[in-house]
Amino acid sequence: MKVLVPVKRVLDYNVKPRVKADGTGVDLANVKMSMNPFDEIAIEEAVRLKEKGAATEIVVVTIGVAKAETDVLLTARAMGADRGILIQTDETVEPLAVAKLLAKVAEEEQPGLIILGKQAIDDDSNQTGQMLAALLGWAQGTFASKVEIAGDRVHVTREIDGGLETVDLKLPAIVTTDLRLNEPRYATLPNIMKAKTKPVAKKTVADYGVDITPRLTTLKVVEPAKRQAGIKVGSVDELVEKLKGMGVA
Repeated sequence: MKVLVPVKRVLDYNVKPRVKADGTGVDLANVKMSMNPFDEIAIEEAVRLKEKGAATEIVVVTIGVAKAETDVLLTARAMGADRGILIQTDETVEPLAVAKLLAKVAEEEQPGLIILGKQAIDDDSNQTGQMLAALLGWAQGTFASKVEIAGDRVHVTREIDGGLETVDLKLPAIVTTDLRLNEPRYATLPNIMKAKTKPVAKKTVADYGVDITPRLTTLKVVEPAKRQAGIKVGSVDELVEKLKGMGVA
């Protein structure tokens, strides 16, 4: 079974974001970029499935600038992916356009399973996996904390408000990963060197005939307001009065 894993290049989670002076967005100049952490979990799960013999090939795909080849595709191949696909574009691609492009890739690659992070840490949209499942007409298991392949079906344990829920999906299917699914392995230097020999196909948006024109307009980006200092109260009665004044009590 072939497994397709979409990954995204985002601002590294260790870097404190800075807003551009003109308020048009986050400043990404000269800052460290890396793979979305939820996508690292997706890669790890695909590699584990291959190690168990449930998967035969892992194809990783990313949509973005040329640097994504070294920032994310190289890391993914070093973790265990067999080959990569880079759909190169300098434009900002919204979740629906990403889902449409991934649907085209899925039609070409014919994977038995698509595993992707439940959301990206830059926009937190949590939409791409669900949209992709709708476009392909495939079953979906979101927020997965456990994935088990059983013949032509996949059992996905997912976290819900009331606890855990297990869904039985017929392959091909879409799975989106949650934090507790696994602990991603490190891309070691020897594996990074080996990964450079693994193939990467370079494509453009035009190759797939998908319109990626943004449907949303960002009006302004500002940093969160700084937290104000707290105050001390002398008694419980004073505390209650303060809470009443804040509309809490």
